[in-house]
Amino acid sequence: STPATEEQLGTDHPGLNPAPLSPAVVITLVFLTLLTVLVVIIIYLYRNKGSYLTYEQPAAETDVSVQMEDAPSKEKEEYFI
Repeated sequence: STPATEEQLGTDHPGLNPAPLSPAVVITLVFLTLLTVLVVIIIYLYRNKGSYLTYEQPAAETDVSVQMEDAPSKEKEEYFI
């Protein structure tokens, strides 16, 4: 058995050889690819905003609760020694 030549492998087709790409074309393709990936990530993050629970009170009610904590209770007074 003899090794296969380029003609037998089908790699020597003069009409199918791609032309070398210029650096401007390569830079443009890389830029467009990165831009596309960035847009896809932004859309994904925008659509999948996580909702999470916080145990904090809304801003309108926090002032009332702070005032109530500062006011001394008439029912029970604590003395620290």
